[in-house]
Amino acid sequence: MNLNDKSSVNNKNNSMNNKNHNNTAVLILSCPDKKGIVASVSKALFDGGANIIESNQHSTKPPNRHFFMRIVFELDVNTDKNKSMLAIKSKLDDIASEFHINYKISDFSVKKNAAVFVSKEDHCLNELLWQKNADDILLNISCIISNHTNLSSIADFYKIPFIYVPCGSASLSTFSALDNAPSAYNSGHICKADNKTMITKQEEIILEKINNFDVDFVILAKYMRIFSEQFINLFGKKIINIHHSFLPSFPGAKPYEQAYEKGVKIIGATAHFVNEKLDDGPIIEQDVIRITHEDDTDDLKRKGKIIERLVLAKAVKLFIEDRIIEYGNKTIVFD
Repeated sequence: MNLNDKSSVNNKNNSMNNKNHNNTAVLILSCPDKKGIVASVSKALFDGGANIIESNQHSTKPPNRHFFMRIVFELDVNTDKNKSMLAIKSKLDDIASEFHINYKISDFSVKKNAAVFVSKEDHCLNELLWQKNADDILLNISCIISNHTNLSSIADFYKIPFIYVPCGSASLSTFSALDNAPSAYNSGHICKADNKTMITKQEEIILEKINNFDVDFVILAKYMRIFSEQFINLFGKKIINIHHSFLPSFPGAKPYEQAYEKGVKIIGATAHFVNEKLDDGPIIEQDVIRITHEDDTDDLKRKGKIIERLVLAKAVKLFIEDRIIEYGNKTIVFD
């Protein structure tokens, strides 16, 4: 059984430029701990013509031990990669029922596609784009979605489709000023409604537009809006958010102001998966930076931006390299 609904053999055409990944794949799995798991999985890969080049594993403590594993393997360059991957999947399916394994295989030569949501601040988006262009994050950004027009020029510069879906109490309309730009994407909707209806309509438009792109997951790069539980369930794919505090401290709005009032000596940033509860999803990555009594809220925000952008980029990198396995409301991260 797969950890998600994607095929083990990915037929997208957006292969990585790095040829060293062409015959490399990663397997992540989890199951109740039991003797023989590593031996059986290793044999399945060996029988399928794979050579293990990296392996990491973790078991939780008794009494209910659970096992997690990440394996990077190479296929013989002289073999048919698709056939080899299918053969390995077939062998893993055979042992999955015996050990109750949930697993996923990803082709390293295929980049994951993200939709990036932004509002007005650009530091997290710029960090993602910089690392993407430097091939530090092997990622495709399919589109940028925003409730403001401030960052449209960045999307235009990188020739990434920009979708403007504003959230106002009076109306929902689409940013049309970029209609002649290569990256422009005009939604063409107007909705006059009360606040609750407006939010619902906004989310409907977002879902409609995002479905026009091949999106594997969403990155909330300082998108200062809260999604409804209905939206999260309908989207049905992973959403990674950056929150500007060291969760679980200071969730919700204005965490820097809360931190200042508490007189803390460190502030942090947290990247986490989004669930139906505010700032409560499984944590992927965190970091902190020291502050002093001389720092006011503006200083906290300025210093916080440094770790916000780095923490989010690190979380995205971990995700696209399949280094994260969720376990309840926690994550196992093979860094």
